[in-house]
Amino acid sequence: MADRSGGDETVSATPDRECADDIDGDPTPDDADPLPDELDDAGVDDEVKRRLREAYLNDEENALIVTRVRSVGDRVAVEMRPPHGDATHTERFDAPRDGSLQESEAFLDFLEAAGVSPLDVDELVGARVPATYDPETGWRVDAAYRGESGSAAENRFAAAREWLWTYRAWLLAALLVGGELAFVAVIILVYG
Repeated sequence: MADRSGGDETVSATPDRECADDIDGDPTPDDADPLPDELDDAGVDDEVKRRLREAYLNDEENALIVTRVRSVGDRVAVEMRPPHGDATHTERFDAPRDGSLQESEAFLDFLEAAGVSPLDVDELVGARVPATYDPETGWRVDAAYRGESGSAAENRFAAAREWLWTYRAWLLAALLVGGELAFVAVIILVYG
């Protein structure tokens, strides 16, 4: 390729190595410390990789995918997971009893928000449900899908019931330990 100035010089496609390197031609400066030997095997911890990947993929889409709908006692449990994660989130609703849907209005609201008929509940599996993720509280399904009503007292009752259901094992353990401690205190007071 000829130079536009009309000379014999050709244009080179390779970069000029002298500009990128040190003046002495040494690519590493003399005052730089060499890497310690123990860093040769160092890498990123697998736990850090897993947590970062999970957080990135969970934040990628604010949606949960319904994976399973099952009956748990007198409740309906809807299990969901993020599109790219292994974490699961479960929403619980009152199940229909006594041949009436009045007890399960929240579940019907959930089905309606998902666009699924109560007669075709199989279509709910695979549905995407809008949700948000908070590192402290976990996943929270959008209010339209939770079947939350406008009544503040009803919302507080539902939140309290959900909290009790979530921490039922811890509450039972605290009740047992507290009862044993009270029993020991009574024995000490009576015979002490």
